[in-house]
This record gives sequence, C-alpha cells and structure tokens, in this order.
Amino acid sequence: MLNKAPKLKHTVKTKMKSNVNVGPASEAMIELLTLLFLNSLAEEAKATAFEEKSATIRAQHLKAVSKKVLKKARG
Repeated sequence: MLNKAPKLKHTVKTKMKSNVNVGPASEAMIELLTLLFLNSLAEEAKATAFEEKSATIRAQHLKAVSKKVLKKARG
C-alpha cells in the first residue's frame, strides 16, 4: 500500500502541449481531483463487493465500477 499519492506532475507535463504552463496550485488541484476520484472508485468497488457478499474487492468489482463511473463522467 502506498503511503502517499504518486506525483502526477511528470504525467501531466508529458501529456500536455509544450506551450501550456501549469502552476503549483493547478498541480495540487489535479492531484486532489485524482485522489477524490480514486477514493470514490474504491468506495463504489467496496459496495459492489458487499452486494455480491464477497469479503475482498476483486478486479472484476473495480472493472465494473470504473466502467460505470467513467460513463457517468462523460455525460
């Protein structure tokens, strides 16, 4: 288990265009939004596992929940 969130600065800089500058506050917001997304994903997967009367969260639970969450995010 990770003790702290992975730094997204490198990932964001590699995927963005070179002429866009991301400030420190924006980087913090990106990391915060990612952590909130992962937290909600974990809670939904836990609820799905509980519905199926499973003691552990398995990959199938995460896949089902992530599909549902991403479809909801798209609109």
